[in-house]
Amino acid sequence: MLPRYSYPPRALLRLGMDVILHRRHSFRADGIECLSLLQPPLKILGPRNIPQTGPALVTFNHYYCPGFQAWWIALAVAAVIPQEMHFVMTGELTYPGKWYAPLGQAGSRWLLRQLARVYGLTTMPPMPPRPKDVEARALSVRKFLAYAREHPQAILGLAPEGGDNVPTGALTWPSSGVGRFISLLAGQGFPVVPVGVYEQDGEFCLSFGAAYRLPVRKGSRSGEKDRAAAETVMKRIAEQLPPQLCGPFA
Repeated sequence: MLPRYSYPPRALLRLGMDVILHRRHSFRADGIECLSLLQPPLKILGPRNIPQTGPALVTFNHYYCPGFQAWWIALAVAAVIPQEMHFVMTGELTYPGKWYAPLGQAGSRWLLRQLARVYGLTTMPPMPPRPKDVEARALSVRKFLAYAREHPQAILGLAPEGGDNVPTGALTWPSSGVGRFISLLAGQGFPVVPVGVYEQDGEFCLSFGAAYRLPVRKGSRSGEKDRAAAETVMKRIAEQLPPQLCGPFA
């Protein structure tokens, strides 16, 4: 038996009005309202590790299971952290192998751009990286780093993998450059908080690990530092997951 996810109609109506009227909307408030309908209630492990104030960089796995909608990950994380967060979110849904992919991609780009605007989030081109997105991805990285620099007490959130891990849902290696990106954020003074997201025994679970400082490797080549940082981040996330979801980081 799986958890039952549902959305409060009033929250969706308010969000729709704010999109139309170009008003800012609280992602955390929507997360709290959505989780109030979750059955059974969200299960939280390691509650003492939940960051109460910034700075913090919350990293979580991009949990995948047929029928599970990935936005519940961010909704749940945002709801339990007592400060409005700033997330990296995808800027496009790709619908691989579907006949309606071109139409779905165009529609999702518009919708996600509106949601990012009202929630105040940063969009990133979809994973895996596409050659045509190099410039847009670099711009998104610069915007996120600038936000972190301008808001040194922020709580940031991102999923290093950046996409669904089909078909098993187990952890996979992030794309090249993600480790370097996280290292830059850590270098700006953001401790990293690992979170494992999964469903187990009919419950939706968040497992928070202790915050840590990402070590800076001096003298290593850029590619080696990128890989080493990504490995550290993913292993810390794996420690918060059931063994079958740890993939190469077990």
